[in-house]
Amino acid sequence: MRTVIFDMDGVIIDTEPSHHHAFFTQFAELGIPVTEAEYATFLGKSTRNVFQHLKEKYHLSQEVETMLQRKRELFNKSFDEDASLDLLPGVRTLIEDLRQHNVQLVVASSASKATIARVFDRFGLGPYFAHRVSGEDFAQSKPDPAIFLQAAAVAETPVTECIVIEDSANGVAAARAAGIYCIGYASEHSAGQDLHQADRVIQHFSELTAAKIQALPGT
Repeated sequence: MRTVIFDMDGVIIDTEPSHHHAFFTQFAELGIPVTEAEYATFLGKSTRNVFQHLKEKYHLSQEVETMLQRKRELFNKSFDEDASLDLLPGVRTLIEDLRQHNVQLVVASSASKATIARVFDRFGLGPYFAHRVSGEDFAQSKPDPAIFLQAAAVAETPVTECIVIEDSANGVAAARAAGIYCIGYASEHSAGQDLHQADRVIQHFSELTAAKIQALPGT
């Protein structure tokens, strides 16, 4: 295994509370009755795809781009004001171990490029990752495999020599569709996500090391 492809939200950092607050604030502004159960199906999808779906379902008059910008405003405010926000336990140690063993790292997140940059700048992640792939560049979100196929392509690594680390059912399904070995991260922040399609499921990043990852069989 030469390249590890990380999802970001729920894997590197738990920004889900900020996303949840921003989305539900906006749902209230739009006057649409999105339930927690429906919201759970959005995890792993790009915000653009979420609003395309909601515009059609609820016959919203606002343009997708307008709703997208409002969501980003709400998210950025919540993100910047949350002083307690930090990387998930053990993930920085794993990232550092992988780089010390010359494993290439790529982030492939449904988040916008601006949000990825915001997280990378705040937590100094830039030097560790060779590439960043954003879901905003794809017409379809996870479980469509395009984002992971692109991550493998920019890393110049065959999919059989990559692994994906994901915390959402949509993300695991996308990795599987791409033909990439997938480790499901079943953290407390991913409660209710069905990770049964993952090749392996972990509860904590201490279960992984560079040596263990490099020894994984190809897909």
